[in-house]
Amino acid sequence: MTALALTVSTRAAAGVYEDTGGPLIFDWLTERGFDTSRRVVPDGPGVEAALRGAVSARLRIVVTTGGTGISPTDRTPEHTRAVLDLELPGFAEEFRRVGAAHSAHALLTRGVAGVAGRTLIVNLPGSEGGVRDGLAVLDGFYRHALEQIAGGDHRR
Repeated sequence: MTALALTVSTRAAAGVYEDTGGPLIFDWLTERGFDTSRRVVPDGPGVEAALRGAVSARLRIVVTTGGTGISPTDRTPEHTRAVLDLELPGFAEEFRRVGAAHSAHALLTRGVAGVAGRTLIVNLPGSEGGVRDGLAVLDGFYRHALEQIAGGDHRR
């Protein structure tokens, strides 16, 4: 099972800001048995290109961090939607509900989740707290989602 931890940050890509969310995602994926790689891309069209590359490579899951807010360069959700075949709005709803218990800033995230080809893609915010909250939500359903994407039947 292959996975990608994708950090979206112009500053981190330029080396002027330390990527702290990407390593959290990398460790989470690795601990769950994924053969995980990590990339950092600047905000912009490179996000969509990285996602399309992951789908073409048939990665099972891509978890992004960054670019989900409301600043002028935050466009990760738009680049993600351009790649998705199916959107999973329940993840984003639950993430914002859980995150708002810790910080009202969680209500500003616009991250999305969905399926592209046979790849599960999930957007998380750039903050460490937001990444931790998002991974906790993801932990509850990713296995079942991956089984379903692969054509598995519902367990009875």
